[in-house]
Amino acid sequence: MADDFLPLSKEDMTKRGWDRLDFLIVSGDAYVDHPSFGPAILGRLLEKEGWRVGIIAQPDWRSTADFKKLGKPRLGVLVTAGNLDSMLNKFTAAKKFRSADHYSPGGAAGRRPERATIVYANRIREAWKDIPLIIGGIEASLRRFAHYDYWSNSVRRSILVDCRADLLVYGMGERQVREIAGQLAAGFPVRDIRNVHGTCYLAESLEHLWDEVEVPDYETVSASKQAFAEAFRLQYLEQDPIRGKPVVQRHGEFYVVQNPPAAPLTVAEMDEIYDLPYRRAYHPSYEAAGGVPAIQEVKFSLVSHRGCFGGCSFCAIVSHQGRIIQPRSRESILKEAEILTRLPDFKGYIHDVGGPTANFRLPACQEQAERGTCRGRQCLHPGPCQNLRTGHADYLALLRDLRSLPGVKKVFIRSGLRYDYLLASGDSEFLRELCQHHVSGQLKIAPEHISPKVTRLMGKPGKEVYLRFAEAFRRMNQKLGKEQYLVPYLMSSHPGAGLPEAVEMAEFLRDMNYHPEQVQDFIPTPGSLSTCMYYTGIHPLTGERVHVAKDPHEKRLQRALLQFRNPKNYDLVIEALRKAGRQDLIGFGPKCLVRPPRERPAGPPAAVGGKKRPLPPGRNKAAKKQARVR
Repeated sequence: MADDFLPLSKEDMTKRGWDRLDFLIVSGDAYVDHPSFGPAILGRLLEKEGWRVGIIAQPDWRSTADFKKLGKPRLGVLVTAGNLDSMLNKFTAAKKFRSADHYSPGGAAGRRPERATIVYANRIREAWKDIPLIIGGIEASLRRFAHYDYWSNSVRRSILVDCRADLLVYGMGERQVREIAGQLAAGFPVRDIRNVHGTCYLAESLEHLWDEVEVPDYETVSASKQAFAEAFRLQYLEQDPIRGKPVVQRHGEFYVVQNPPAAPLTVAEMDEIYDLPYRRAYHPSYEAAGGVPAIQEVKFSLVSHRGCFGGCSFCAIVSHQGRIIQPRSRESILKEAEILTRLPDFKGYIHDVGGPTANFRLPACQEQAERGTCRGRQCLHPGPCQNLRTGHADYLALLRDLRSLPGVKKVFIRSGLRYDYLLASGDSEFLRELCQHHVSGQLKIAPEHISPKVTRLMGKPGKEVYLRFAEAFRRMNQKLGKEQYLVPYLMSSHPGAGLPEAVEMAEFLRDMNYHPEQVQDFIPTPGSLSTCMYYTGIHPLTGERVHVAKDPHEKRLQRALLQFRNPKNYDLVIEALRKAGRQDLIGFGPKCLVRPPRERPAGPPAAVGGKKRPLPPGRNKAAKKQARVR
């Protein structure tokens, strides 16, 4: 029933006996009352604290009318672009419009503006000049400093400046929003709320700060890539809730001040958030449009923890959720699983149990609780730290409990799984149960690349680690009498990858007899180390120069090499091999990737580079379409 959701209209407020809201949440996503959606979490949390909360989802931004439809809230407005950066939501890596938006009713595109946080915030300022305005979500979080914007190919100033907001909440915002709400309710002017960790604000001077880190200002980083890299390095190294210092960056007459990150949530606090009374569905008003597609990926999945110490350069987790793992209790997860089993459309399958990385259930080491994460060092790269805790016992016990629940037929693991961490643990028992119970024929993993030059810049394990895991996976499935395959995610055009590295990857794929149907082009999203490398051509932590593929045609060539068996890529592959000086891979030998142009067959050149393995009997059509690695 719609009455069980947070109010979307004046009628909803009237049914609750409300004449005015305390807080209004404005979101670029449709309203889905599920703990994978930020507005639902924050709305339910504020509701539990006793505040009257309403949501305006995907307002018409062309005027202030939609923003006013629930009336002026008493305490403040919270604004988010949604679960994705609005530019990433709207455009592909080739800067073309996406045809669908899974966070909109019916998957329809065009329901939100570009740079949604800025547009929404400025409309709210038009409607109510004096309202406390707080921005947050992934878009605000990762654009909190001067940042490179791929879609405009420019350095943009902090989103806080463009939004004219009072506060910016970065990271997962439950602790911050709860504290801000309490101070506003106590009568503190929003301009005086300057002590909340995990927030940014604008200041005219730095007299009130102590031991801050000042990074090169906006004007300087806009003019100098070297300065941009240095600014990124300085702020990147302070993203720790225990040892991190305030970071400031001047923007004209004002300073953007970032307080240290919010403290990690305790187990009890994580449990509290996921125990809130979510409806676990999209709002009924979207039913006529076909619902909200994004819920399908998460409706029967379980979040076991937050945070990731994997350290992938292209991932912004370190700047959003942080490196310290924040787990839920086993009891809380089992309680949520039992709720899933009672949903009318539950078929007995839990689709996923994990977080940013599935098998990171506990903090990387005991010392993080007291001194935070190691400054300038990674837990897994270039190899596992000697202090790293690598056991899987807790995660394994959780999976066993879940699959023993009445009504549960199967529990799958589909979120990222770090195979280098699994190998470091030497946990053959976990690998056995993974293969026996938690793989649905295919296990998705993310080597991303195999060239040492590229994987080092990515912060990923090398080719030899992937091959060790592939062999261990093959042997375990053979022992269990199962036919299951690895499906590796691959990325083209990451900083450091040129045509020689793409050829190296193509040869590896040839030797493994793996033919990827999908390859992801690197997208320089705000806030990541890889994006800094992409824009500056500099590794900000080491100062080394990095090759970057920015020319669209070079990107096409790299992508084509990783899919060299696709007939549509034939001309591009020939061109790429010639440019790389690898004509030896054009011919009829077993090591060749494609045949010479004059000998090009009418069909796909599948015979070159070895015979394709026959499909085993009984495989369904979907499985036949998937590329596989033994």
